[in-house]
Amino acid sequence: MAVLSGVAVAVGGITALGAIAFVDAVAWLNDALLVSPRARVQVEDRAALVAAATVLVPTLGGLLVGLLLRHGAIEGRPLGPPDAIRAVQTRGALPSVRSGVVSSLAAALSLGCGASVGQYGPMVYLGTLFGALAARVRTPVRNLRTIAIGCGVAAAIATAFNAPIAGLVFAHEVILRHYSIQAFAPTTVAAATGFVVANVVFDRPALFLVAFDGVAHGYEFPLFALVGVLSALLAVGFMRLLLAAPALAARLRLPAVLRPALAGLAVGAVALALPDVLGIGTEALRFATIEGAFAPWELALLIAAKIALTALCLGWGFAGGVFSPALLIGILFGALLWTGFDGLLGVPNSGLVVYAICGMMALTSPVIGAPLTTILIVFELTHSYDLTIAAMVAVVFSNLVSYQLLGRSLFDVQLARKGVDLSAGRDRALLDAVPVARLIHTDMPRAAADERVGAVLDRLAAAGRAEAPVIGEDGRFLGLLRAQDARDREDAKAGALARRGAVVLAPDTSVWEAMAALDGFVGDAAPVVDHDGRLAGMVTEAAVIGAYLDTVHDLRREENAGA
Repeated sequence: MAVLSGVAVAVGGITALGAIAFVDAVAWLNDALLVSPRARVQVEDRAALVAAATVLVPTLGGLLVGLLLRHGAIEGRPLGPPDAIRAVQTRGALPSVRSGVVSSLAAALSLGCGASVGQYGPMVYLGTLFGALAARVRTPVRNLRTIAIGCGVAAAIATAFNAPIAGLVFAHEVILRHYSIQAFAPTTVAAATGFVVANVVFDRPALFLVAFDGVAHGYEFPLFALVGVLSALLAVGFMRLLLAAPALAARLRLPAVLRPALAGLAVGAVALALPDVLGIGTEALRFATIEGAFAPWELALLIAAKIALTALCLGWGFAGGVFSPALLIGILFGALLWTGFDGLLGVPNSGLVVYAICGMMALTSPVIGAPLTTILIVFELTHSYDLTIAAMVAVVFSNLVSYQLLGRSLFDVQLARKGVDLSAGRDRALLDAVPVARLIHTDMPRAAADERVGAVLDRLAAAGRAEAPVIGEDGRFLGLLRAQDARDREDAKAGALARRGAVVLAPDTSVWEAMAALDGFVGDAAPVVDHDGRLAGMVTEAAVIGAYLDTVHDLRREENAGA
């Protein structure tokens, strides 16, 4: 436990410093490049300069991001939470450290130039990167890599929101997906360390401050639930647009390196009329809880623009996350719904704040797949029990609707499209990542196509086997010679009696797919044939079942580990 605690403190502290440096770098770029409202106000008398910066900064920034990812990242794309989830859930390798560093730099540049993307996704991956590096230390601790990544993620969220409990829960809810005490204890330490560094050492400001006197009327709780349902519908539309944007770029056959620049040009053009679409929109988020700060039509226009531009920026190659845009879209949508309730229903209500916060968390939680985290963020930021209960109602109904329409989260859908389906559980994800090539054996009797059947039967009897693969003159697999088919035909050629069989696997067939294919299988073993038609070996049902049982046993041991 001492080792895990040391790793948690180290990862938590380094991640917190990295996250703070990331945010400060983005803020400096926003000021230097006239993206932030504060910087723009200082030169508001130079309208031509502001207009030029508004259009050119995100456009040129997009070009630099495209070049950086194309020539710097091995994968040629930005990295984010789905990569962390995949590495933890399938126990696969993370992308290279080089790609992680390049992705973080690209994200800082994207945000600094005003792209409509979020900062929390890159911060989560930064925590993942530090956790994976710490796990390279040689220790006898089981599951160290997974736990260290969880520590990095917990510290990143705790630092970002000044919310250590939310950071802890996010790591378990989204990344680890279990609550073993072995992982829970160090992620708690890491989240607390990140909070101390951010809140005590550097005194970082809260994301927003609100005043709320409590829910004034019991009949408002159905309205909170309605906010949740409507926010879920908007969240599903937002996620579908995010998923469709890359396909649109592919159909248009745009060069990958130019896509972010074109997205940046669109952001700049819209920002001439709606400057709040630039960057993460922290100022708009804070003003959304102030009555009269936005007219209803302004709220609707800003929501539509933010949804479209975020999908365009992320789908066309800018580096960043969806957490921040979802927060902004949600709080604006909640404010818009409040104006409708207040004007149309004409009944007393508890004011704008509670509906804005409900909308923010109800829209964000299905996007990132973290209902508990979003509820806890409200509580830790506002310290209001009433506001948290209201948000909880909205979040629950939002997730019930969005899960039925799309799935657990945007991240899970993205992973499923890449062949990592987490909807059926962690065991399937792991078994889908294991090829049957790891289970094959090659010590079975073989038969040449022109070989006499009697000689093959003698070898089968000596080996205690009932069938042999038949190989042609060119080395290709022809089928199986079964002893029961060859009786009384000992003078025939093996190739004449070979049967292809009902089950033939490829080396890259996953263990999960092999389990399905072998349902009802009768025989000694299934042949594994490569893409050139050559026999790689045989796989027995016992080997496949053994791999499944080993995986399930290992998962249960991890999920119930005590120290």
